[in-house]
Amino acid sequence: MFALLLLTVVMLCAQQSSAIITAEQLKAIMPKCKHPEYLNNINDALVEGSINTCLRQSAFLAQLAHESGQLVYMEEIANGSDYEGRIKLGNTEPGDGMRFKGRGPIQLTGRANYAAAGKALGLDLVNNPEQVKTPYVGFRTSVWFWTNRQLNALADQGTLDSFRQITKKVNGGTNGQADREQYWAKAKNVLGCDDGSVSITLPTCTANGVSGVCMSTTNCKGRSVAGHCAGPKDIQCCI
Repeated sequence: MFALLLLTVVMLCAQQSSAIITAEQLKAIMPKCKHPEYLNNINDALVEGSINTCLRQSAFLAQLAHESGQLVYMEEIANGSDYEGRIKLGNTEPGDGMRFKGRGPIQLTGRANYAAAGKALGLDLVNNPEQVKTPYVGFRTSVWFWTNRQLNALADQGTLDSFRQITKKVNGGTNGQADREQYWAKAKNVLGCDDGSVSITLPTCTANGVSGVCMSTTNCKGRSVAGHCAGPKDIQCCI
């Protein structure tokens, strides 16, 4: 009986430890992150969402890295007016676009998502939407979004197609697709599940007469030149 109890405790500890990433791993994946205190929030989210394998963690962290600019931004820079009147987001009242703009590491957007996340987490996010940009609430809404869309199941497949399906569910399209895939590749390498079976092709570009590829300035080993690639400002032509 005691041996069985001891085995159960060991197995639970192993499961919990598998959901933990270290400060060194976080820094390797998101070197621009200047908030080491977020690590506890991240690990709490991994446990809460059963994001407890390398494939799940690498996909989750890759999406966070892109959405938040490596955890630099917990609130969308734009004012959210572009979301005004977007029925699919539940923005049915005047001012909803700005009120419920993207916040949190995975940018929660729209009245409907704020209401659903708040109900699930026991928080009034409709009347207090700015809570989502705080680390405690923001990481919880991010893991709520992840589990609500059943993204662990897609992450478990470990294929480029499945990761692109995750991107579509997070973003609604293909915005920042190449950047997200770079973070995914980096995270898999850092966390130890990159088997080399997935080949990611980056968009090509030409800057100053030199051919290159569009990628995050953080990942570029050469020289980054702005103005030649679509996407966020840190996606530049690496030559």
